Amino acid sequence: MSETRDPALRIAAWSMLGTPAAASLLSHIGADLLVLDAQHGLFDDAALIAALPAASAVPVHVRVASNSAALIGRALDGGAAGVIVPMVQDGDEAAAAAAATRYPPLGARSWGPLAAYRGEPTTPPDEANARVSCAVMVESARAIAAVDAIASVPGVDMVFVGPFDLAIALETTVTGLLADHSPGNPLDAVVDACRRAGTSAGAFAGGLDAARALAERGFSMLAVAVDTQLISAAGTALVDAARGIPSPRQEHE
Repeated sequence: MSETRDPALRIAAWSMLGTPAAASLLSHIGADLLVLDAQHGLFDDAALIAALPAASAVPVHVRVASNSAALIGRALDGGAAGVIVPMVQDGDEAAAAAAATRYPPLGARSWGPLAAYRGEPTTPPDEANARVSCAVMVESARAIAAVDAIASVPGVDMVFVGPFDLAIALETTVTGLLADHSPGNPLDAVVDACRRAGTSAGAFAGGLDAARALAERGFSMLAVAVDTQLISAAGTALVDAARGIPSPRQEHE
């Protein structure tokens, strides 16, 4: 019997490699969504525009390089279902990200979807506003201190934790961050703020142990399967296993 799936927990695949082929492959592994990383991955503008339609088997989100209306709009014009905006520090910066994801009157996004260039129908502004997702990343002590204001901004759909930058900013490790259950600890502060605001809490896990720990805290969207890690881990395991295959010479000696 297969394990019961928690409908409240969404699992994301994460692509760093910057190619439509890698993105397309990841879109078929059973994840609920796919994130293309244009901040720390290899996705430039041309790669994003090519990869977004290639990976359309699941909703595709883009982690943009910065909290820029131009970059956010470009990712959405290319067909992204949503954006993840890094290094958001306070409510004002969260509001700027949210405004960039939606057309007036809800925001300030400029009209220019690229679907028409592929011979596809465009999504009307009101429908696009209803469908799009804006996630903002909290990755610093300043952001944690302002997390209630960030989570409650209209148009912010998710507060997303970047554990590596957050751990560095707090002068700890990811392991230490995950193990911290002290009153008011950063991870619980994010989840509690999201619950009060009716906003989702997400995080980059990168592996099963971290994913379990974050899910126990109440994070409802977790990025687990990263293309670079999958290739390295699976490739190493397969090559190591192949080293143990007896050669024909060994069998006849």
